[in-house]
Amino acid sequence: MRVALSVACFDDALFPDTGKAVTALLERLGHEVEYPPGQTCCGQVHWTTGYHREAAALARAYAALFEGAAAVVAPSASCAAAVRDSYPRLARAARDPALARAAEGLAVYELTEFLVDVLGVTDVGAYFPHRVTYHPSCQAARVLGVGDRPLRLLRAVRGLDLVELPAAGECCGFGGAFAMKNSDVSVAMVADKVRHVRDTGADVVCAVDNSCLAHIGGALSRLRGGVRTMHLAEILAATGPA
Repeated sequence: MRVALSVACFDDALFPDTGKAVTALLERLGHEVEYPPGQTCCGQVHWTTGYHREAAALARAYAALFEGAAAVVAPSASCAAAVRDSYPRLARAARDPALARAAEGLAVYELTEFLVDVLGVTDVGAYFPHRVTYHPSCQAARVLGVGDRPLRLLRAVRGLDLVELPAAGECCGFGGAFAMKNSDVSVAMVADKVRHVRDTGADVVCAVDNSCLAHIGGALSRLRGGVRTMHLAEILAATGPA
């Protein structure tokens, strides 16, 4: 299958290894990965902060770029949720039926959805001999409803010791602009999250959104606790100690 890779602008700027990991993983599974040039932002940040006109322009560009792709894979639940959940509402707000039709025609999947639901695999041939805990991001859990797909993939990784994260469903406190506009609340929330992560004794905390991991990782680094953050794609792409 030919797969179009949609890389979040946040990942492109700060976490380029995630896109590389998705490419390596899908190619290992026998699929052709195409990265359409000209990718910018899906418009989620603009939409959620009230810049609806700007968000609509970005949505139109995104829809045109990925038009006709059999499958668009995004290693970001936030971006996948924006396209599938926010674009229809954005199109209504902009009174743009063409955008609504274009958005409806996009086959955008978060990575774990694509692996489990479309490809029908949970064992991707990964090997990662570390103690790992998983943080379910709000967009993944509440908007996309990815459920236990990430956990099923992690359980199939050879050498990996998966430990449950206490209070896993609690938000890490990032929430995009929320972390800046409500910094005191955000810091209190991530402090709780980091305490739970450290209680697991994990070497690595993973998620399907690098935005959450940046927030959690920043707090962990200040504690010098030795816990790493990794996108789930990087674990699934691993074939040896890392």
